[in-house]
Amino acid sequence: MSLPMLAAAEGGFTPPDAEMFWQPLIGSGPFAITRPAIVFALSAVLIIWLLLAGTKRLAVVPGKKQMVVEAAYGFVRNSIAREWIGSKDFRKYVPLLFTFFSIILVNNLFGVIPPIQYPTMSRVAFPLALTIMLYLTYHVVGIRKKGFAAYFAGVVPHGLPKPIIPLVFFLEVLSILVIQPVTITLRLFGNMFAGHLILVLFISGAEYMFIDGGIGLKIVGIPTIVMAFVLTLFELFVEFLQAYVYTMLAASFIASALADEH
Repeated sequence: MSLPMLAAAEGGFTPPDAEMFWQPLIGSGPFAITRPAIVFALSAVLIIWLLLAGTKRLAVVPGKKQMVVEAAYGFVRNSIAREWIGSKDFRKYVPLLFTFFSIILVNNLFGVIPPIQYPTMSRVAFPLALTIMLYLTYHVVGIRKKGFAAYFAGVVPHGLPKPIIPLVFFLEVLSILVIQPVTITLRLFGNMFAGHLILVLFISGAEYMFIDGGIGLKIVGIPTIVMAFVLTLFELFVEFLQAYVYTMLAASFIASALADEH
């Protein structure tokens, strides 16, 4: 039995669980105003302020705010949108992709920034809302370019034997309407949920060992707090990586909707 479990069995340390992610501040039930809702609103205000401050007085030699905005926008524009959608069609989708990247990155980073320390995307409703927006765009783009019938007919590769075409059509439609949106949502949610839970476990465990534990637990608390610091640095990398991966996948889906075959 691990030390935290032993401590819990003695009525001391209580390990974190999924309940910590549901924290209603005003009201109760499904319509409660929760901590992640406030954090998400704060991120929107922060991003709008940074964009306005960074573009208010554009200069050839940029200041710090302009440099941050230009670096983030240029990264999404050149390394994601143009790279995946192509130089012909990418421009109109840069605002959507930049919105995905900035809102996911800021909300992920909030997971390790005191005193907020809450990654909004660890609540599945937030990545699900972004995915609904993405998939409405994805299918509308494809249908507007090819027409409704041709768009869905294009999911079946050419050259297949006729007897298996209905089965392949069913599987491909199931994939683009259900499997892809579910997996991209759960990828972002799962990474943020698990990462934050592990961080809280190490930090709260170390705190318990130092404050309430005996000399043996205090000694064990030293590598625990070191591990918490290492995991925090790793979580920073994961938070950026998840923002990049989600935006990159969004660009690849839009590119597939624009392609002759998808």
